[in-house]
Formats: sequence, C-alpha cells, structure tokens
Amino acid sequence: MRSIDDVLQDLSEATASLGTNISALTEAEARGASLLPGWTRGHVLSHLARNAEGGTRLLVWARTGVPSYEYRSVAARAAEVEAGAGRPATVLVADVGATAAAFAAAAAAMPPDAWQNLVTWTTGQQDQAGNVPPSRLAEVLIHRVDLDLGYRPGSWPAAFVRDMLPRAAGRLNELAPAGLPGQLTATDTGRVFQIGRDTGGVSGTEAELLAWLLGRSDGAVLDRDRPGPLPPVPSVYYT
Repeated sequence: MRSIDDVLQDLSEATASLGTNISALTEAEARGASLLPGWTRGHVLSHLARNAEGGTRLLVWARTGVPSYEYRSVAARAAEVEAGAGRPATVLVADVGATAAAFAAAAAAMPPDAWQNLVTWTTGQQDQAGNVPPSRLAEVLIHRVDLDLGYRPGSWPAAFVRDMLPRAAGRLNELAPAGLPGQLTATDTGRVFQIGRDTGGVSGTEAELLAWLLGRSDGAVLDRDRPGPLPPVPSVYYT
C-alpha cells in the first residue's frame, strides 16, 4: 500500500491532466454520449464534481470530528448529477476544477493522525479517512475513460493499476460468481489472481485485466484458454 503522500501526488497529477483534457470542451461534446449507459459527458463531469465535494466533506469530518456525509443518499447523489449534467460546458469544467481544488485543500489540512479516523460512506460502510484519497483517484482515472475523449485504460498510471487490480479481483472473489475464469495472469508483471470457482484462465496486461474487471472493456483483447467470449463481470466499482 502506497503512502497517503504518494496517492495525493498521483491525484494531483491525474486531476491536472484531466483539467487539460477537458479545458476546451465544446457544447456538443458536453452533450455527447459518454461510455456509461444513459450518461452524457455532462453527467460524468457533474458526478466528478459532486464526488469531490463528498470526499471533501468526509475529510473535514475526519479532521474536525463533526459528523458529515459523502452524499445524503444514493438517490440524492443521482439527483444532483442529473440536475447538473445539462449546464454549459464552461460551467461544468469550472465546477470540476473548483471542487477538485477544494478537495486538495481539505487533504492538505489533514493532521497526520487524522487519516486513521473513521468516516462513513453513503452505503453505510465505515472506513478510515486514509482510504478517501485512493477512492478519489480511482474516480478521476476511471471516469476519465468514461468521458471518451481519447483517454484509455492503457493510459492509467502503473501504480494505480498495481493497487487497484488486486482490490477488484478480491471483490470478485468474494462474490464468487459462476462462469468467470478462475485465474487471471498478468502478462506484463507475472502476477496471478484467483476469481470465481472455474478452473479456466485469462491473461493480458494488468491494465487490460483491470479494465475488464471494472466493466471498461469487454475483454476481447484478453487471451482465454477456451473458446468463446468472456462472460459479463458483476459490478465491483460503483459510479
């Protein structure tokens, strides 16, 4: 597990790169379809901004001890995303930038021991505040792919893929869905992960494997030890 400082540095770089990518977003692009079913790019950007606000609230909670929330509810989160999706492109871009800056400021204000304090996600799960920055980094990198503006899973930083792949595989292993290949082999690192109950195997680069596990690829680029397409993967990452 990388240090908080390393994750925050990665998040700073990912956020700056995202900002450059969307800086010249046109109205047509903002209204255009993202890679997420039913969402335009405006929805994705609205979600990224609201997610930054939610993460900021959790960090303030951890620092001050005053209970807050990520989102008031799952339904409220969806309503806020929908309400903001149709705003002008310049407003969407500015919202993403301002809320990301507020998150960075909240993280910078955290005393070292506050990262151990517990906060509660919208789903009710309690977690240490130190897991908020990695979650935010995942949001930025994964949803940048969803924007469909030229950024692909192969562009994910190696450190992010290295950390996220075992988490995604572990979650699938907990669900143990039938029909999934039992073994994942990373051709670029040699790491092997067990998922599901099947004895079959799938191989590819770590980024290709992660993209499939996160539903950002149909797995067509992966090599399988038996004929036929790969089955759908249950969601292990929530937008």
